[in-house]
Amino acid sequence: MRKLVRLTIAIGGFLIVTSLILTGTVFLALLNIIDITVFTEPATASLLTLMFIAIAAADFIAGIILLLKR
Repeated sequence: MRKLVRLTIAIGGFLIVTSLILTGTVFLALLNIIDITVFTEPATASLLTLMFIAIAAADFIAGIILLLKR
């Protein structure tokens, strides 16, 4: 049971770092520091969408595990 909580905490840390990287990328695109046309290609746009969905799902699952282990 303790291993599951540690795994959940590790997943949460990974998700925080990944979310910060993705949010930073969007912020840099909004400031026109990086080229936005890279993100408008269909393959890249769908990949980014899947990445955001996967991060949200993993974050939700980690939160549920931590909530149930209280």
